[in-house]
Amino acid sequence: MSSSLGLLCRQCCRSILSPRPALVREFSSTPIVAVRRTKKIPVLSKKALAAKARKRAAKARKHIYENEKMPLESAIDVIRAVEVAKSNATYELVVKTAMTRGSIIPKGRIALHRETKARPEDRILVFAEGRQADEAKSAGAHIVGGIELADGIISGKHQATTILCSTALIRAITPKLGRVLGPRGLMPSERRGTVTDDFSGYLRRLSGTAEWKGDKNGVIRMPIGKLHFPIEDVVKNIRQFVTAVKRVTGNQKDTEEGKGKSKSVKPVNAITRVMLSSTQAPSIQISDI
Repeated sequence: MSSSLGLLCRQCCRSILSPRPALVREFSSTPIVAVRRTKKIPVLSKKALAAKARKRAAKARKHIYENEKMPLESAIDVIRAVEVAKSNATYELVVKTAMTRGSIIPKGRIALHRETKARPEDRILVFAEGRQADEAKSAGAHIVGGIELADGIISGKHQATTILCSTALIRAITPKLGRVLGPRGLMPSERRGTVTDDFSGYLRRLSGTAEWKGDKNGVIRMPIGKLHFPIEDVVKNIRQFVTAVKRVTGNQKDTEEGKGKSKSVKPVNAITRVMLSSTQAPSIQISDI
């Protein structure tokens, strides 16, 4: 009995003390590559961007005075009634644009049907040499010269309202005058047409026109007529100016683009409001422009 019990105990001790086989986890030898899925951003064409801007402007939150609008001629009648004691008061037209990110400040030149006041004389400075300098002088430029004029502009000796430059000299004057004329909006650039070799043609287009320009918020203000003007003249001035603004902001195609001469699509800077006012009269939003 004792021998059989001892044998049983030895077997139990062996089973407890004997090492158990280690569990081995088998892994697949196939390499796992983590693929990061990146969403591709579609690149929109210029036409698609223009349509998107128009759609965004149409869905934009309406102004609280959105419904308070008048036809153009009715607005003129109201302002004439308010300003009855001042026949020499001036109509002011305000055009507000959306000015989305990347939009260029609208600006241009126009010759109105009937001018509001005497146009100030433009003082024109031209960077040109040789035959081009003689051409600019004969076309009516006030100051003509080469790179030596740059020091006079920096010191304030040479004052000008318009500065033109030939294509041969633009790279030479840019390092000196870029930071001086750029903030003032006078730096010659190809986009604005002030870097040219056709000085006589540019000065011919410049004569008889007045410059208009919006501010950094895209608001354009323009004196558009006098109260003693006939209503027909004021209406013509307003419609002519609004048409010019629409072309510059891309809201209306140029006639040349319609004929197929230019296929470039301008980015649209949507016009949000057109308002007419005077010195003492309220601002009236126009509905039929």
